[in-house]
Amino acid sequence: MNYYKQVESLIKNNEINKKVRALQDNSETLYTYRNIGRLIVEAQGGKKRAKYGDGLIKEWGNKLSLKYGRNYDARTLERARSLYLQFPISGSVSPKLTWTHYRYILPIKNINERNYYINRVILDNLSVRDLRREIKNKSFDRLSYKDKNNIEIISDTNLSLSIDDMIKDPIILKSNIDTNEINEKVIHKHIISLLEDKFLELGTGFALVGHEYKIVINNNTYHIDLLFFNTELNSYIVVEVKTRALKPQDIGQLEFYVGYVENNIKKNYHNKTIGILIVKKKNKYVIEYTTSPDIYVTTYMLN
Repeated sequence: MNYYKQVESLIKNNEINKKVRALQDNSETLYTYRNIGRLIVEAQGGKKRAKYGDGLIKEWGNKLSLKYGRNYDARTLERARSLYLQFPISGSVSPKLTWTHYRYILPIKNINERNYYINRVILDNLSVRDLRREIKNKSFDRLSYKDKNNIEIISDTNLSLSIDDMIKDPIILKSNIDTNEINEKVIHKHIISLLEDKFLELGTGFALVGHEYKIVINNNTYHIDLLFFNTELNSYIVVEVKTRALKPQDIGQLEFYVGYVENNIKKNYHNKTIGILIVKKKNKYVIEYTTSPDIYVTTYMLN
């Protein structure tokens, strides 16, 4: 079998159909690169020996780049081989990601971390630039430990999210204001506005119900910092912000707001209301004695 000829034939067909592919999705490009990788691995003697066959990749890369351009040089062939080795099962490569997305994901060796970033692109429709920023900001590292052990690539049949999949610790907020020069109330409002944008940017079903949402109980007026509804979770999400370290009474206040939403706003067909407390600094002793499974505590960091 002439493996080089098969690889060249795949590339030739890929180039001929470029204009057609521009009107379609990028699945054909991914199919092409994955199959190039498969043929390279076979030509190198199988998966166990593939990593020792760099001479073949250099030779083919030189030939193919002269004929078809730098898109098929040795570096690209290495990536194609990596794509096949990391996604050996046919259909495991998601057409919702472009080849450029995969170029930034392939160097990630941890399979759970890799799957996490693939899921982020699928769920939040991340551009390549957005994906690069998430990787640079170590979004995966800011997941809680229990979420990192068994992350599978989502599909239409296994789409099941939890609030843990969406909220990081810390939540990184971009700000151009020197918070050392403004008072606490202004800082609080500023952090709330940044968080409002951050939640909506997630794209995973967050819809804003109210900013400083007013509720009245026994003629007393209270304001929830942020009230969201999440269509993926089918539940209301109460967000409270503290620009200081966590205190025990903060949990009680959040539980009070969650209880109000649960009893007065939530419908029977909605799931339980979730409370998120976002603080400047955690207190492990307060968290240890927080028994409600629907209350989450995380931190923010101004960048």
